[in-house]
Amino acid sequence: MSCALDVSADTGLATAVRRSVEIVLAMLRIRLLRWCLRLIFGLPRWAKRLLAGPVIRREGQVLDLDLQLMGRIMALTDGHRPNGVKEAVATGSLTGEPEGESLRLAALAEQRRQADLAAQVAAEPGLEHIRTRDLQVPGAEGPLNARLYVPPGAPIGSGLVVFYHGGGFVFGSLVTADPLCRLLAAQSGVRVLSIDYRLAPEFPYPAALDDAIASFRWAVAEATSLGADPELVAVGGDSAGANLALVVAHQAVVNGERPPASVLAMYPVVEPERTGGSRETYGSGFGLTAELIADLERLYLPDGVPADDVRGDLTRAESLAGMPPVYLSTAGFDPLRDEGEELAARLRAEGVPVVARRFAGLVHGYGSFTAISAAARDATLDAASALRASLSLVASQQTRTAAAG
Repeated sequence: MSCALDVSADTGLATAVRRSVEIVLAMLRIRLLRWCLRLIFGLPRWAKRLLAGPVIRREGQVLDLDLQLMGRIMALTDGHRPNGVKEAVATGSLTGEPEGESLRLAALAEQRRQADLAAQVAAEPGLEHIRTRDLQVPGAEGPLNARLYVPPGAPIGSGLVVFYHGGGFVFGSLVTADPLCRLLAAQSGVRVLSIDYRLAPEFPYPAALDDAIASFRWAVAEATSLGADPELVAVGGDSAGANLALVVAHQAVVNGERPPASVLAMYPVVEPERTGGSRETYGSGFGLTAELIADLERLYLPDGVPADDVRGDLTRAESLAGMPPVYLSTAGFDPLRDEGEELAARLRAEGVPVVARRFAGLVHGYGSFTAISAAARDATLDAASALRASLSLVASQQTRTAAAG
C-alpha cells in the first residue's frame, strides 16, 4: 500500500512539474513574440514600407501600412498552421468515423489554441488596471463561462455591455476577446460582460444565438448584482459576435421583451451565403478570405438558414423597426463590408437611430490589431466612445423622465 501511494505521489508531482514548465515556456514564448512584434512595428515608416511592399489601393482606399505589413507576416506563416476548419468541412463536419472525428477535433482545437495565443501576443499593454472577475452565466442548455470587466471609477448603477466575441461562430473565447474587452472597458468607462458561447461545428446554429439570448436575459435580470442598471444594459460584439448582438436586440423587440439600451456592432457578418461585391473584391489578400467565410458558414449553418427560422439572416426579417440605437462599423478592405453597410442603411430607413462608420484603410478584425496599428486603435476607440455616449444619453433621458414624473 505504501509503495502504491509513493508511486501515485511521484506521478502527481511529475505532472504538476510538467504543467508548471509548460506554463512558464508558454509565457516566455508570448513575451518573445510580443518583443518581435514591437520591434518590427516600431521600425521607421520607410523600413515598414520596404517590408510590406508597394502601396495597395482599391476603390480609392489606401490600405493601412501596419495592417499591410501584418498581412505580409501572416501570409508567410499561414502554411505552417493547422487547418481544422478545412478538415471539418471536407469530411462533413463531425459526421465521420469516430477516429476521424477525433483527429478533426484535435486539429480544430489546435487552431483555436493558436488563435488564443495570437490574441495574447497582440494584446495592447497598459490595461492591467481593469478589474476582472470570472463567473458562470446561464446559457440555453447549461452554464457558460463569462468574464466581467470593471473599469476604475465605474459607479454602481451605471452601464454594462454584454459582449459576444468574433471568430466566425467556430473560433473565439474569453482569451481571444480579452484584449478588446479591456480596451472597450478602459475607454468607455462601461462594464463589459464577455460571454463564452458555444461554438460550431460541435454546436451548430442556433446554439450560439440561443446562448446569446439567454445570457442577455440573465444580465438584465442580474444587472444590479453586476453593479449595473437594468435599464442600461447594452449588447455588443465584433464580426460573428456583432451578428449575435444585432439579432439579440431584434429578437427582444419581436418578442416584446425589454430591448438592449443600445447595440455595438463592429464589422458584423450579416448575410450568410452572400456572393459578389466586397466579398469578391476583398475576398483574398486581406486576412479574412471569401473561402474561409464560406467554410465557417457551412460549419455554423450546415443546412443553410432554416426556412422557418430566419434569425440566422437578419436581412430576411420582415421589419427591423423598433430596434434600439445601433453603432455599426465596417472596414474598407473587409469582404463583409457591403452587407454591414446595407444593413445600416436599412435600419436607418426603418427609423432606427444609427451611427455608421466606414474605416477605409482597415481590414476585418481591426479591433484585434490595436497594439500594432494606430488607425485600428483609433477606430476601436471610436466604438468605445459611441458606447459611452449612447448609454449616457439613455441615462440622461431616464433622469429627465424621473424629474418630469
